[in-house]
Amino acid sequence: MRSGKYIKQLTGKSEYKAFIPNNLPFELEDDFVLHDILSKADIALGRLDGIAETLPDINFFILMYIRKEATLSSQIEGTQATFSDLLRVESKIEGLEETNDVDEIINYISAMNYGIDRLNTFPISLPLIKEIHSKLLAGVRGREKNPGEFRTSQNWIGGTSVSNAVFIPPPVYEMNNALHDFEKFIHAKSPLPVLLKTGLIHLQFETIHPFLDGNGRIGRLLITLYLCSREILKKPLLYLSEFFRKHRTEYYDKLEAARVKDDIEGWLKFFLEGVKVTSDNAVNSVRKIIDLTEKDRNKLISSGRKNEKGILLLRHLYKSPYITIKQTENILNIKNPNAISILSKFENLGILEEISGKKRYKVFLYKNYVDLFA
Repeated sequence: MRSGKYIKQLTGKSEYKAFIPNNLPFELEDDFVLHDILSKADIALGRLDGIAETLPDINFFILMYIRKEATLSSQIEGTQATFSDLLRVESKIEGLEETNDVDEIINYISAMNYGIDRLNTFPISLPLIKEIHSKLLAGVRGREKNPGEFRTSQNWIGGTSVSNAVFIPPPVYEMNNALHDFEKFIHAKSPLPVLLKTGLIHLQFETIHPFLDGNGRIGRLLITLYLCSREILKKPLLYLSEFFRKHRTEYYDKLEAARVKDDIEGWLKFFLEGVKVTSDNAVNSVRKIIDLTEKDRNKLISSGRKNEKGILLLRHLYKSPYITIKQTENILNIKNPNAISILSKFENLGILEEISGKKRYKVFLYKNYVDLFA
């Protein structure tokens, strides 16, 4: 098979077959459908990268997209916390309920931001992947599984042991060889289209499964990092976890079929369809964000004079859509009556909604904005 081969392994008296991946790149079939989907995915991704430049305060919106990707990628791995849970916890507003596993999402955000920042001075490499992994699992579920270190024992996917596992990645000595080849492939100049190379990178990383935990999240994170490193994306706005989560069974089936049935083209078609659909959805979201922010800004401008404070508060809501009276006082450096007045104005204009139902210690939400990411 092009993708690799199974080799018998012994553990005590038990015997199992581990999968040893072949070196990248795999020879691909001349598939018209694959080329057609690749062309459509390239166009959609280029459209997304172009329209992103029209966003005002783009870094605020990137923060929201990273939050969304972090939530969905973590949910694929069993995290129960939602996007709203994350925003509530990050708001640090007393009285908003907390969710135990929201820290896993916060770690994903930290890992993604760390990786993006490091790309300015450091290439994607095995050391960087380990650094990102240490951020991902710091202090959360999986923290006992050697964060930041490649495994030194056999792991498996599905089942309770190697004897009944769904898939068994390469043993440690083969894993190390595969990882070094994987790193070479990332850096190698190749005539292979970047999106096809990205799809193969994700497939190979998931096949090698070099960590005891967190492989799926790191593998999905690498998609965005690689596209940014190749400057296919100027800003990290493509997040495929929404597509992978929606088609979770097919996502795992396509990865498995690439290994077991050598259907590499089937995986790449699925991956490219994800790029196209996700890019198209993101373009629509960007347009809606632009429309909403312009509409709400115009509401403030049309409502009367001295709207400088209102515009400042609106910009703050782009990155932190939950707000209290006390926070408004601190953000705008104003006194309590003025904070109450400006929040009431936002509520009357339909920009904010009061969600606590309390007369004191009110909490407001920029719901129309959050709904664009939910």
